[in-house]
Amino acid sequence: MTSTHYDAIVIGGGAAGLSAAQALGRSLRRTLVIDAGAPRNRFAARMHNVLGHDGIPPLELLERGRAEARGYGVEFASGTVVAVRELADESGLCVDFRGSTPSESEHAGSAESATVAAETAETAGTATVTAGILIVATGVSDTLPDVPGLAEYWGSSVLHCPYCHGWEVRGSRLAVLATSPMSLHQATLIRQWSEQFTVFSAEIGELDPAVAEALRARGTAIVPDPVIEVLGDGERVTGVRTADGVEHPIDAIFTMGTLTAHDGFLSQLQLDRTDMPFGSFLAVDAAGRTSHPRIWAIGNIANPMATVPIAMGAGAMAGGAANFVLVEDDVAAALGAVRAA
Repeated sequence: MTSTHYDAIVIGGGAAGLSAAQALGRSLRRTLVIDAGAPRNRFAARMHNVLGHDGIPPLELLERGRAEARGYGVEFASGTVVAVRELADESGLCVDFRGSTPSESEHAGSAESATVAAETAETAGTATVTAGILIVATGVSDTLPDVPGLAEYWGSSVLHCPYCHGWEVRGSRLAVLATSPMSLHQATLIRQWSEQFTVFSAEIGELDPAVAEALRARGTAIVPDPVIEVLGDGERVTGVRTADGVEHPIDAIFTMGTLTAHDGFLSQLQLDRTDMPFGSFLAVDAAGRTSHPRIWAIGNIANPMATVPIAMGAGAMAGGAANFVLVEDDVAAALGAVRAA
């Protein structure tokens, strides 16, 4: 493909990326969204705590967002970015990706597009596009604890965010499968949604006596035996089996997997990073700007705890901030032309 220049390129077509793209499109910027078609919340049937969209299927929200962005001239390409490089004159970035051209991706983002995008990226050649600014919204992947049956119910009754799914399981038999010290925060929090609450603590060892006392003070049961299997009826969790052979009736499990940020394609730019309890993530300012003056990182790629509304807000903020950098470029170009005349 011949290299094509855009004002802005957004990598990632989830809630954060689409919000940024819409802001840029409404600012009359030629914008390309490159999307692999695999949003983090695709495993959930519905999403909640999103004002005006409560209970909407995640992919439906993205379909609406793409339609809105297209209305402002935003273009879409299905694919996976493999590298980002600085332009020789430092006026922008060069993006290499495997996938389809924008014209071939007119319907990218439909409910069935995740598989199509993955297959396209695997078989297509590498395309190159350039832009004055880059917004990265590629998110993270969740690697769950290696417990038989756990992954089968991820997104339905194996959950990670009580603000997204707690209301739907309120009052039922809830559990936290602890995986790290951060799970203690989760254990303290989840009790708010049910009095029938158990913490399976084997993976983090013996609890500090003060922590255990605080949990038990609110009626939380603490089980130190390892969970060896998650039980279910094919649709939802019904319980867990621990190493001592006991079956514990459970209706929903909250747990924290290992998070992997999808930012490897930025490695040669050596952007600043920050260490969080969940790992190393790109360091950004309040508007999402990284240590590179022309690159923003938004959504879970920079804030692993961001929910959909937080990601949408970050996208709108970054889109506006990035547009202003492009305005400054336009002013500099105009001044240069006037002074050269």
